[in-house]
Amino acid sequence: MTYTELDVAIGAGARLHAFDTGADAAAPLTLVWHHGSPQTGAPIEPLLVAAAERGIRLVSYGRPSYGGSTPRPGRDVASAAADVAAIADALGLERFAVMGASGGGPHALACAALLPGRVVGAVTLAGVAPRADGYDWFAGMASPDALRAAVEGRAARAAFAETEEFDPSQFLAVDLAALDARWASLGADSVLAGAAGPDGLIDDDVAFAAPWGFDLGDIDVPVLLVQGEGDRIVPASHASWLLARIPRASLWMRLDDGHISVLDVVPDAMDWLIERV
Repeated sequence: MTYTELDVAIGAGARLHAFDTGADAAAPLTLVWHHGSPQTGAPIEPLLVAAAERGIRLVSYGRPSYGGSTPRPGRDVASAAADVAAIADALGLERFAVMGASGGGPHALACAALLPGRVVGAVTLAGVAPRADGYDWFAGMASPDALRAAVEGRAARAAFAETEEFDPSQFLAVDLAALDARWASLGADSVLAGAAGPDGLIDDDVAFAAPWGFDLGDIDVPVLLVQGEGDRIVPASHASWLLARIPRASLWMRLDDGHISVLDVVPDAMDWLIERV
């Protein structure tokens, strides 16, 4: 499946870089993809293949500071809703579903909460939950130091980025196998995003650690949470916390999956959306 690229103006000289596989009157669904942290926002091969097999129109974009989108330090998770609305308006999209992986999960939920009447369903895969009182947000994370720094604010998270190193212990063997084969394009895109600088990841982490700017209880569309029980980056407790607070949520807990291998469920999650919308 091929796609076109476009820049969408969002005021004051800022832009979002977006990707669109194109309109088709017979498409059963238009799906806006929210990428993980860090990624460029470009649609990666397994997504394109799964969408093409189902006739889905796939739209994606780089969040601010990713993939050519204008930086916006201080953005919160909720800001993704206005960004997606601007892209949808530019493409003439009235109604669409959203799907997000890892760091994209919260942003997909923001759209579901804040774009009623436009978002018809949502899926998160290994998605982060909000930080809340009485809940150990860090429990089960193999390398929580970046997010601990983010709790202290952007300056602390940026300082941590100066010496930050990748920790391979975050991945299970099934994750590494997935990155070597069927999700190799995701790994390559992550490297590309990282080479452009740390600002996107810094701003994502600070947004995750701060108040998100919306209420999960306001989501009034079907939501599917997909989680690997062995995930060492976003622990399974995050999915359970979200399940208890999103009114129409369902959970697929994948007993043998980690943070990357759980993405193999993307085709089934697309089918789940088609069946419901």
